[in-house]
Amino acid sequence: MAEGDGVADQEIRVRLDRTAGDRDVEALRQWLEREEPLAERLRRGELQIELRDRRNEDPGTPMGFGTEVVVVLIGGAASAAFKELMVAVRLAVVAWQENRRSVEAGDPPEAQVGGAADDG
Repeated sequence: MAEGDGVADQEIRVRLDRTAGDRDVEALRQWLEREEPLAERLRRGELQIELRDRRNEDPGTPMGFGTEVVVVLIGGAASAAFKELMVAVRLAVVAWQENRRSVEAGDPPEAQVGGAADDG
């Protein structure tokens, strides 16, 4: 089967709580882009990290919870690879929260990390 034929990309969505501002969302995206092994997969073209505005999907979404960071695994890799990526993203989000706590006043936003099929 040729690359991309009938193989859907898989997504991991990172949603910050309503205390997050645009600066937090952008800082998290940049952190994920630099975090290994995500950075290596980005260099190899195996994944993309993008921001998506959810306010159009869910009109009742409060400010700060309207943008999510989406990590897209290109070409629908095997289940094991996706699970490994999910763990890496979760660890990277925790590392970002710890870093933010050490360099900025106040607690960092809470984060939800889940697959695209997760609606919570």
